[in-house]
Amino acid sequence: MVRVVRTPEGSVVVDSTGKRSGRGAYICPRYDCWSQALHRGSLAHTLKAEIPATDRAELERVGESYPREPVAATS
Repeated sequence: MVRVVRTPEGSVVVDSTGKRSGRGAYICPRYDCWSQALHRGSLAHTLKAEIPATDRAELERVGESYPREPVAATS
């Protein structure tokens, strides 16, 4: 799980140390999880804050670096 934190200054960042102060949330390291957390608003809801546009762009970039869920083969 990857920790994302809303800092006391109001920015929303990935907390690679897991020790930054602020309200935190955990997201699984898969593209689908990040996409849903950002686009459905669940991350903003959990952090109890709107995510600034610059921070959202950085979080989307991080999410793009994670693997996508493989498509199940059909017979």
